[in-house]
Amino acid sequence: MIGPILIWLFALQLGWLPTGGIDDWRHYLLPAITLSLAPLALLARYSRAAMLEVTQTDYVRTARAKGLREGLIIRRHALKNALIPIVTVGGVLLAEVVVGSFYVETVFAVPGIGRYFVTSVTNRDYPVLMGVTLLLAGVMTMANLVVDLLYAYLDPRIRYES
Repeated sequence: MIGPILIWLFALQLGWLPTGGIDDWRHYLLPAITLSLAPLALLARYSRAAMLEVTQTDYVRTARAKGLREGLIIRRHALKNALIPIVTVGGVLLAEVVVGSFYVETVFAVPGIGRYFVTSVTNRDYPVLMGVTLLLAGVMTMANLVVDLLYAYLDPRIRYES
């Protein structure tokens, strides 16, 4: 829903940016903002909530009582523990961005795999639908693998055994 509003404001009313296609760097701005605006807002909200929760824990209070600087407490103690729920949400938001690219590529007339997928749906091109679905499933599988590996890096208590 944000895409048409951005087109109306920045392309039609203000005339700053083009409405679609890809010729130079200005053509990438509106699709990129459209794709990233909602996930970034959600990620910021989760980041804030996770940091507020972690800064109330005993080990952060102990670090403050020892007289450590606030920046050091945030970097060394709080941020690493707050990143676990943020990484989890980031993995889920990747799926949202991939699926949202179908909409964005169609609205902004950007040639890409999302637009190719939408066109193959209307043309009933089943081999293309299966191929793109398999490709996106592979991308999501890799994203989940990276999230799981990041868990082990962020929290040393998490170990994977075979």
